Amino acid sequence: MELFHEAEFWVAVGFVLVITLLVWKGVPGIVARLLDARAASISAELDEAKRLNAEAAALLADYQKRAAGAEAEAEHIIAEAKAEAARFAEESRKALGQQIERRSAAARDKIAQAEAAALHEIRALAADAAVAGAQKLIAARLDDARSAALVDSAIKDLGDKLN
Repeated sequence: MELFHEAEFWVAVGFVLVITLLVWKGVPGIVARLLDARAASISAELDEAKRLNAEAAALLADYQKRAAGAEAEAEHIIAEAKAEAARFAEESRKALGQQIERRSAAARDKIAQAEAAALHEIRALAADAAVAGAQKLIAARLDDARSAALVDSAIKDLGDKLN
């Protein structure tokens, strides 16, 4: 009976009693149910994470597709803008060329008019100079006797010229 006096024996008896009590009250079943519930919860979270991961991947693919489409559209818009700018530059060059041609023609017309006016003025000045010269010449060579003879001759010819 020395066995009843040893502490290790009573610790072993206490341990067996606690384990027996726990098994009798169904603690392993409760622990198993708790662990199964936790495993199910973790499994559901993993499934949700997989679903969210797949959804995120689909969204990423969609955004990448949209980004590629937007980039292609931007390149198309840039190409159209460059073409429009080239057309506008060409039209501007043509319009500028036409405007320069019109102004050049107007300048040529003004120059021609100025030349004609200058020529007319020169002719008028030459005629005035010729008349003045003729007056001086006639005044220098014409005396009273010649003047009277010219007036008489003009009067005689006047009758013939009026008929």
